[in-house]
Amino acid sequence: MHGGIEHRNGVLFVCLGNICRSPMAEGALRELAHERGFACLVDSAGTASYHIGSQPDPRAVAVAARHGVDIAGQAARQIERDDFYRFANIIALDRANLEGIRSRAPRDGTARLSMLMDAVEGRAGEPVADPYYGNEAAFEAAWDVINIGVEAWLTRLMRETASLKA
Repeated sequence: MHGGIEHRNGVLFVCLGNICRSPMAEGALRELAHERGFACLVDSAGTASYHIGSQPDPRAVAVAARHGVDIAGQAARQIERDDFYRFANIIALDRANLEGIRSRAPRDGTARLSMLMDAVEGRAGEPVADPYYGNEAAFEAAWDVINIGVEAWLTRLMRETASLKA
């Protein structure tokens, strides 16, 4: 039996290999939440097992660093059953990974499953393009879209937390 959600503000970002988009989203949310003084559990994972234990792609590390965010210490992992109870929100970076998450979700999982851009007005369901086969510009473009989504999610989490306290 699971004890329910470990952290009501917990967010798990998920992409395919957990070396590009989801580590950037994890770093971006962690940094923004810290700046705003908002306590939340943030992590990332992949639906595939290709890169377990690997650091993020050097291009992702470089783009994040240019924006003042250090993601070099992260290690890729695959989403696991406990994540569906540990995190309040499991956020996919594209539709294929959302479907992969849904197919793994236990029936009694407590996490809310959604896509990153679902929190952005007029952009629900929009994917974050995978920059893995692209150049630096592709990683920079992914970073920009991720930050729009992360900003919207943090605003949503802060509003939800405030309404719970009211």
